Amino acid sequence: MKALFNPVESLSSISSFQIKRSLYFTGPSPSCLRFPLTGGSSRRSKLGGGGLKIKAVLDSAMMDQLGLKKSDIKNPALSSTYRRSEIPKPNLTVLDAQARVCTGPTQTKPLTEEQAFKVFDTILRSARGELKGEEPVSKAQLGAFFAGMTIRANAFPQETQWSEGERRAMDVFWPLLVRALPPDVLFIADPEGSLLGTGSSVGPTFVGNETREMRLVGALREILAGGHLGYEEVKGVLRDVLPLGTEDSLTSGVSESLLSAFLIGQRMNRETDRELKAYCLAFDDELGAPPVADVKSLTHYGEPYDGNTRFFRSTLFVATVRSCYGESSLLHGVEWMPPKGGVTEEQMLKFMGANTSLSVQQAKELIEDEKAGFAYLSLREARPSLNSLIGMREHIKKRPPLATTEKVQQFVRATGKEAIVAGFYHEGYEEPLLMLMRRRGVHSGLVIKGEEGALSMTTRVRAASASKGFPVNYCSGFRSLSSDTALGADGVSRLSFNLEVDARDYGFEPTETPRTDRSVSKNIELGLAALRGEKGAAYDRIVLNAGIVDHLLGCEGAEDVAVAMERAKEAIDSGKALKKLLNYIEISRKMR
Repeated sequence: MKALFNPVESLSSISSFQIKRSLYFTGPSPSCLRFPLTGGSSRRSKLGGGGLKIKAVLDSAMMDQLGLKKSDIKNPALSSTYRRSEIPKPNLTVLDAQARVCTGPTQTKPLTEEQAFKVFDTILRSARGELKGEEPVSKAQLGAFFAGMTIRANAFPQETQWSEGERRAMDVFWPLLVRALPPDVLFIADPEGSLLGTGSSVGPTFVGNETREMRLVGALREILAGGHLGYEEVKGVLRDVLPLGTEDSLTSGVSESLLSAFLIGQRMNRETDRELKAYCLAFDDELGAPPVADVKSLTHYGEPYDGNTRFFRSTLFVATVRSCYGESSLLHGVEWMPPKGGVTEEQMLKFMGANTSLSVQQAKELIEDEKAGFAYLSLREARPSLNSLIGMREHIKKRPPLATTEKVQQFVRATGKEAIVAGFYHEGYEEPLLMLMRRRGVHSGLVIKGEEGALSMTTRVRAASASKGFPVNYCSGFRSLSSDTALGADGVSRLSFNLEVDARDYGFEPTETPRTDRSVSKNIELGLAALRGEKGAAYDRIVLNAGIVDHLLGCEGAEDVAVAMERAKEAIDSGKALKKLLNYIEISRKMR
């Protein structure tokens, strides 16, 4: 996209003093939000009158400096400490192997002989109850690991099939594993009895224990051979087995090893459109029909649920800016999600004292409320069935198909135009995401390759040594038209587009992306400083992402990208965006 207006004054970098200082400010709300203080002093700066105070919390660097443990802080600043303690931890030796072998046909890295021997020895000792000093290898890990090995042998190109070291390790350990592993895992490891030579006839005869498990086993036979399933078959399996209960086979009706193999197997085979649609739509009616918000427009933001581990995550603050001029937003996600376990919107809102357990109806009311104009919904409240998989997803290690489809949800509908914006990282998933958006029937759809695969476009200049594939700030999307510019297969007229956004075209000076390094409080400090009008890298990104999204989605009043940028800056500089965020925190806290 070329510059559509004259260059504006450069946006200066925010000083380290401004970023690091404690955030005390007063605002329009009478409520008091208190963050835990574990030490140190604070300076104050004011924004108008009133009594609202937000106190800074310690980030990871300060915690290290003071020698504090994460457990010392009741409301932790680090994203990794939001992991639920009741989730059993996976075995790290096998988890590392899963990261190598449970991925795509070209990304898989076969194990060396030394690695393979260590992994199979760990699995054997765990199965025998002889593992010392490590977490046991869970059923979900066994299912994912052996599914990866089987699919590689059956369907992957030669360079990512088993290495000689893996074959030698399997020759040594398989006769021992046959006597130690349960039948469901033996089936996953050798479903047809043809991969591992002698030792077990379990695979060809295994059918499962009851009706739901039998359907899952039948689907797995196709997946483990490298095949694909139909829409109804995938949807049927998912609805059979979810939500998971606390007692593996007693409450869910299926073995976790089988479900784990199903989820990672479909991702390794690269899901078809039919399969992705099934994951996307399977639980649309779990809580009944979605409520309809009476607003002129609603944008559904699909950030990666596993958060950001390195860079500033701006979408929460972008949503507050857009709400100032009538562009309502619905954010959704989780408190913590593997594999990255990074900073999420739920962590930030919870840290600031907002209610993060809103019902779908309450989210609809906040979207309609002019004092807020946006809402956040936790998967815990919106889709309990999918939320029940979080623990298993940590043990699977690699992202399952749900990591793509959960970004394209409509938990609340609108009377006016609707749009979906989603982030992506791996090339090849941009078109499936847009396909799902079109299937949702939204007016506009946009996918962005932001930093860390999230939605935040950057003002940083692309490095000459950048990896191949789509660059950061690549956008692709569509918007519906009244004229017949581009007639889709479903009969809807759409304009499709793709471009790389260069922030310099819009008057921004190149700046390095602010790092947060898993610190929830650092992300909040950057966002609040920007909403206070402090110019710098975080401010630039919020303005850029609000203005460009408005323009590309075809929002009213954003036809001229210069106007879109200026109204985003005005929303911040006037204090309106900050007030919206504070209003949201206060109103949500009253909703019980």
